[in-house]
Amino acid sequence: MSATTINTLSEVLATAKAENRAALVGYLPAGFPSRDGAIDACRAMIDGGVDIIEVGLPYSDPQMDGPVIQRAVEAALEAGTVTPDVLRTVEGVAAAGAPALVMTYWNPVERYGVERFAGELANAGGAGLITPDLIPEEADDWIAASDAHGLGRVFLVAQTSTDERIALTTSVCRGFVYAASLMGVTGTRATVNSAAEGLVGRTRAVLESAGNDLPVCVGLGVSNSAQAAEVARYADGVIVGSAFVRRLLEAKDTAAGLAAVRDLAAELAAGVRSGREVSPLRG
Repeated sequence: MSATTINTLSEVLATAKAENRAALVGYLPAGFPSRDGAIDACRAMIDGGVDIIEVGLPYSDPQMDGPVIQRAVEAALEAGTVTPDVLRTVEGVAAAGAPALVMTYWNPVERYGVERFAGELANAGGAGLITPDLIPEEADDWIAASDAHGLGRVFLVAQTSTDERIALTTSVCRGFVYAASLMGVTGTRATVNSAAEGLVGRTRAVLESAGNDLPVCVGLGVSNSAQAAEVARYADGVIVGSAFVRRLLEAKDTAAGLAAVRDLAAELAAGVRSGREVSPLRG
């Protein structure tokens, strides 16, 4: 199988930009609702219009996961989900034609072996890692391994990040920059934090000053088409996690869960397309 590399991730984001829309990024933890069910759910999300999949690596000590994702991760861990299952999920996503990024806290990668993880992720067709708790100053091993295997590196910037901090963080990103829309844990919200737009603007200004055109994607809190459209006005990508997980948690059976995530993906895909629609000029 040909590897889904960082180049494919960049191509997907560039295609969305050319279509004057934001990319839609969907998250689901591996092993939920089951090992095979996670792959099927990711494929349903892709069928519905998700451009990029974040495959969560289940971890026993979550730091930024809200209650919805925690429930799914706990179920995955109780079912015995381990790192090779995560890589198999990545392989399934790549086979379906979408870039797959692993969203993970750093400890499991370090315990598995950074070089080993990078090599196996690349072999599975993965596009890279999103590492919410890894800071650039402590990322030398990952930077070297991701360079060696052509993998993306997605670090987070937050509202509290100074311009200097944003400059340091974005300088080591490859693929896109993850802008956290709120200070807190994941979960659906009635509204998206209005400070997100300002964070994206500051991040873009820092990138431009460095001659860097990396896309900036916004995550945390988006759960419906209207919110996706709102974020798509100013971001290059809209990241949705808890809303997809909730659809699976609330489904009466597997078939209903797959239909629910496919339908949600279609609603969100319509949202990211409508966010930048320009009304015709009136005479």
